[in-house]
Parts: sequence; C-alpha cells; structure tokens
Amino acid sequence: MDLALIQARRAEGVAEVPVGAVLVDEGGSVVASGFNQPVSSMDPTAHAEIVVLREAARKVANYRLPGTTMVVTVEPCLMCAGALVNARVARVVYGTREPKWGAFGSLLSADRLALNHKIEVVEGIRGEECAALMRGFFRSRRPKAGEVT
Repeated sequence: MDLALIQARRAEGVAEVPVGAVLVDEGGSVVASGFNQPVSSMDPTAHAEIVVLREAARKVANYRLPGTTMVVTVEPCLMCAGALVNARVARVVYGTREPKWGAFGSLLSADRLALNHKIEVVEGIRGEECAALMRGFFRSRRPKAGEVT
C-alpha cells in the first residue's frame, strides 16, 4: 500500500483525484504502478487501475494477468472491476471504500456476481490514511463557507 499511496500523491500533485494503484505478481514483485489520469490525458477510462493493467499487459505481453494482486488506495469502480475480471487478476486489496462508485462492497459487490472469474477482495488496508487523502483533496476544491464561486 505504501507504493499505491505514493502514486495517489502523484495524482494529487497534478490535480487528479488521488487514487494510486500497484500490481504485484505472486512473488510480491511490482509489475506496474500508476495513478488516476483521466483529466490530464483527456481519457475517461484512465483510472489508476486501468493505467496499471495496460502497463502490466504490455510488460508481460499478455492481456491475462493471473496470480497477480492489484493494490489500490480506493475501492475500484464498476469499469475497473470489469477490467480486473477480464485480466484475471487474482486479488484486489484496497484502502478505503468509495460509496458512490465502489464495485467491491459499496455500491455493489462484483466479487459476488456470477462471473466466469472470481476475485478475492481485501479491504481496509491503511483505510483511514487513504480516506484522509481523498477527503483532503475534495475539501481543498470546495468553496469555504461564505465564499462566492
């Protein structure tokens, strides 16, 4: 989660929603890492998880990533959940829930759907730290009481 948090802070540094992700292989070696980039790349699919899956697939020259673990600071959305299933990622470890978009426990539980691939899910790893990063990011962008926007 340390590396995912570093990536999330990189996203925040370029005014992206601070979500970071890292994909590790069965031995714990980093295959790929990345952060949210939809605004800067003008690509609505450039969520941290998608960025990482694309890089990892290029590195291993395969669109299937069996046995890997995606570590991400925030619960993946439905789009990312679908990509993780299609890539055959074995496990998702995330920090904090995403109540509006989360697809691994909040809005729905993709890991419990009748899909052809099941993903093991671990949540709450350094959850408060991940949540605080998100809260701080959005708080800094909201007008203060009495301000006119």
